[in-house]
Amino acid sequence: MATIVMTDNDFGGADFERKLVESAGLAFASYDGRDCRAPEQIVAHLRSAAECQPGAGARALGAITSYGRYTAEVFKALPQLKVVSKTGTGVDNIDVEAATRNGTAVCNVPGYGTEVVSDHAIALALAVLRRINETDADLRAGTWDFRRRRPLGQVQGRTFGVVGYGSIGRAAARKARGLGFDVVVWDRKGVPGRRTPEDFPYLALDDLLKTVDVVSFHTALTPETHHLLSAERIASMKPDAVVVNTSRGAVVDTKALAEALCAGKLWGAGLDVFEEEPLTPGHPICRAPHTVLSPHDGYWSEESAVELRTRAAENAIAVMSGKAPEHCINPEALEAAWAK
Repeated sequence: MATIVMTDNDFGGADFERKLVESAGLAFASYDGRDCRAPEQIVAHLRSAAECQPGAGARALGAITSYGRYTAEVFKALPQLKVVSKTGTGVDNIDVEAATRNGTAVCNVPGYGTEVVSDHAIALALAVLRRINETDADLRAGTWDFRRRRPLGQVQGRTFGVVGYGSIGRAAARKARGLGFDVVVWDRKGVPGRRTPEDFPYLALDDLLKTVDVVSFHTALTPETHHLLSAERIASMKPDAVVVNTSRGAVVDTKALAEALCAGKLWGAGLDVFEEEPLTPGHPICRAPHTVLSPHDGYWSEESAVELRTRAAENAIAVMSGKAPEHCINPEALEAAWAK
């Protein structure tokens, strides 16, 4: 029997996926330890799951993953792997070119978190401007004095910059404008001097960073966007600017950001994603002042989680059943995947 394996997840279990997969007539196995993200563990678990099925040594396999590192070595070791379905949007943890060479379809779930991630970005921006976490900590410690946390900011009169104008960036821009921010946008497809369909002006990235009071990152992680906010660009920003990142950790040079915050060269930062996750307590950003940090939960609401998990599982089930998935990163691999 063909098997779908959830090689890693941070959902606290995989019973939800098990019901969907088994109701489709496929076998299911799951692993959820942190070490399950390593390539060697992925290979071991997938092989083990295949061997558990009678006569299944060469039977087809499918995988569902959140953060597993699907390297070229993984695909080379698993020629029978038909599909890797990501419980998310970004697939920077999957070598898509190697998957395509292996005849493995790579699927993701775009759009599921548009509203909740943009909500989270706005919430981080407001929390930093209003220093909500700092005054909350003061009250719990018995201190009633907002003046010690000044300056405190407001929305009106400030400019909100959106970096990356996909569905989440558009939603963040819409919400920021609704609150009263002036909004400007950078996107690799945008032409400075022109305007978005929603009438936000496009700026060159360096011009945007020099202009804005809040910058919110909503771009995918690619070689071109790695450390898109570099130490040099941080130095060009206003000393009272706020940095928000809910995209991918490595889009921002987090150590350079921490140094700027410690030196008082920025107002603050709200971060939901980090270059290494989980974030270690000794990381410089944990010691930086005026920061609001969350554990990569911007994508999660109880409503969005149901949609995410359902669509990710259904993508894997579709490919394993010889059908077209809802969304495939490398559709050119589908014919080879179906033939396995």
